[in-house]
Amino acid sequence: MRKSVRSLGISIILATGVIFFLSPELLRLVQNHLADQLYFFSVAGPFLAHVKLALFAALYVIMPWIMAVLWRAMGKPFGVIGKQLFSFILFTCLLFYAGTLFCYFITLPFGIKFLLGFGSADLQPVISVGRFVNFTTLFVLAFGVIFELPMFMVFMAKVGVLTRGFYERNRRYALLLIAIIAALLTPTPDVVNMLLMGGPLYFLYEAGIIILRIMRIK
Repeated sequence: MRKSVRSLGISIILATGVIFFLSPELLRLVQNHLADQLYFFSVAGPFLAHVKLALFAALYVIMPWIMAVLWRAMGKPFGVIGKQLFSFILFTCLLFYAGTLFCYFITLPFGIKFLLGFGSADLQPVISVGRFVNFTTLFVLAFGVIFELPMFMVFMAKVGVLTRGFYERNRRYALLLIAIIAALLTPTPDVVNMLLMGGPLYFLYEAGIIILRIMRIK
């Protein structure tokens, strides 16, 4: 485990260094998709923004390896090995990337457009490149993690911590918790953006219950 974590840490550092030289093009791509003009207010501002973006991109690319290390550590004590372990790693990665893409192409454009809509002729937006990178990477990663809900549910039932019946009996509380999470994590407080996150999350919750039924895990 220590060897895997050490190798993973070195790989993240190396990948960040390589991607750093591509970060201007990456930032331009994200900027063209989500924002018009960015500014910086300190000498080191652009450099730090590129470092953060390179680190995020490195984590994004190496995520399958991160998931493999995580699931090997979590699954081995509970007998989750072989094909089951591979399935957990595969579907965790697929859900993570689905969540990040959903955020990048659907939620963030709506949210940023809504927030910038409060500008006027006397109130023009001046967006810091550092704050922009922090904002976008935080929400993209948050959506990726949140979309892991079905795998979390299956794992908890597999190891006997929670049961399928528990999930089925507590749908109303799950819906309330999802609404709170959507209100906290979406970039805007309007109902449309909350539904853009809360809707898929509840769908994933029900999907987790269906998967447990298919796997005959009670």
